[in-house]
Amino acid sequence: MKNIKYFFEFLLILILFFIFRIVGYKTASSIGYIIGKTFGPIFRSKKVIIENIKNFNSLIKEDEINKILKTMWGNYGRILAEYPYISHFRKKKLEKYLTIEGLENLNRIKKSRKPTVFISGHFNNFELMAMAIEREGVDLCAVYRPLNNKFLNIIMEYLRENFICKNQIKKGLKGVREALTYFKKGKSLAIMIDQRVSEGIKSKFFGKYALTTTIPAQFVKKFGCNIQPVYIERINGVHFKIFFDEHLSFDKDNNIENITNKLNRWLEKRIAKNPDQWIWSHNRWKI
Repeated sequence: MKNIKYFFEFLLILILFFIFRIVGYKTASSIGYIIGKTFGPIFRSKKVIIENIKNFNSLIKEDEINKILKTMWGNYGRILAEYPYISHFRKKKLEKYLTIEGLENLNRIKKSRKPTVFISGHFNNFELMAMAIEREGVDLCAVYRPLNNKFLNIIMEYLRENFICKNQIKKGLKGVREALTYFKKGKSLAIMIDQRVSEGIKSKFFGKYALTTTIPAQFVKKFGCNIQPVYIERINGVHFKIFFDEHLSFDKDNNIENITNKLNRWLEKRIAKNPDQWIWSHNRWKI
């Protein structure tokens, strides 16, 4: 029964992708926004999302919560509509919609030829992070979570391997070993640090403990590498600015917990800048 449901979802997405390609990037993104804010709330628990937002700010007002909800679901829809245009971003056909700030930090990494751990979260069209890094000449591998829908996952893996990052690593313990192998060969690692992970540690996130990945911290301890934070901001609906913030370095006295806590502080700061541009639907504080 589940496979039948997944197959019909797959057909629906194929039809939408076809329509998105016909109408052009800007119109597709706008249509995606309408689809997201209309149908998104049907598929995820509003209660969990509101609890998450209140964990971020216990004093937040109802109208602010509703604004975050509306923009978040609209952003989900935009991301869906923008997948058929990932190849255009990769080939710089949509370059006027994408600007990079802090490019000198990325160039420093390229010149050093030392593998680095790039971290980010699910901001806006998060797929553009690894795409931009590899497109700018960094040898990269990226951690991803396969979709539950195995039919749709075939499309996503094709897009990711061909236009986002050719070295894709499935999330999990096997993926960590694969990432270690790549890193030892000189490839940098890109990873989202904002999702709940069962194999993580309890680290405070907006004042409450949340299970958090320790992979970046483990790589720092093992290889003495730097961490390069990356933030993506959506501007006026269809434009993006990618920020390569100042890199984070740690001395040998820092332990896994301290490093992980510091990365969460960076994540908090970026979420707080534009709370309506982060995806709040993950059950982030579930212990």
